[in-house]
Amino acid sequence: MLVTTLSLLMAPGFAWSHAGHGHDAAQWIADPWTSALLLAAAGAYLLGWRRLRWEGNASRVLGRSRIWLFSGGMLVLGIALVSPLDSLADRSLCAHMTQHMLLMLAAPPLLVSGRPLLVWLWAFPLAGRRRIGQAWIGSGFHRTYAFMMRPLVVWTCASIALWLWHIPFAYDLALEHEYVHALEHLCFFATSLAFWTLTLAPYGKRQAGHGAALVMVATFAVHSGLLGALLTFARAPLYPVYAGGTFGLTALEDQQLAGLIMWVPAGAVYLGSMLSLFAGWLGGVHAYGDLADGARKPPV
Repeated sequence: MLVTTLSLLMAPGFAWSHAGHGHDAAQWIADPWTSALLLAAAGAYLLGWRRLRWEGNASRVLGRSRIWLFSGGMLVLGIALVSPLDSLADRSLCAHMTQHMLLMLAAPPLLVSGRPLLVWLWAFPLAGRRRIGQAWIGSGFHRTYAFMMRPLVVWTCASIALWLWHIPFAYDLALEHEYVHALEHLCFFATSLAFWTLTLAPYGKRQAGHGAALVMVATFAVHSGLLGALLTFARAPLYPVYAGGTFGLTALEDQQLAGLIMWVPAGAVYLGSMLSLFAGWLGGVHAYGDLADGARKPPV
């Protein structure tokens, strides 16, 4: 449900942030819709946190670290959507790739770690929360959501989005048509939210287990790195829209730098995630073993 909520919330913002070219690359974009959505999301989070705190549940549900993680995720979204980076992405492939990495590897895990859906619900009084839950169940959409959040489905959708939008024809089409560009970014953001929702909390009700989460991250890292390597070692520019080059770089050098951004920093994120998942898996195995040993001990 977090994936659906955040994706629907930010969809108009993605569209508005691409409502026209020609922004001054040295200035932040005057984007009232996206700015209003970001502020509304942050305000609702603050209101929910205050209600949780008033009811004595804030420390149990959140803790200060999750509040900072959510704040960091909102800041990253702002940088990706309304900073000069968005204007530079129209002129430079490496800037555009940086924007993609923020929408895929930085903002989603930070937001997921902040538990925004739970906190947003607490922005409403008890009667409102009950009505929202009843509407969610009554609509039947929860069944579709449960299917779409299966590990194989999430991995497949994220993989298709990654490769589809980096095909030269689709990439150029996105830069030529603003709403196609907004759709591209929404696809990256939504599939990444789903991906990190499954892999960051692998023992939740709908999450993958540690083993499945490890496989998801490892295999996605492989073909993400492969795409980065293809961009880095290509002997000719793949995207004609950037034929003029930028930042003093030729079009090929700009593409090579974009490939390195996808290959090295992104690979480091995936590697860190795999190490964290493996450590959590080992910790769970040890805890289970200690529990089993205790169960086998004869009573004193």
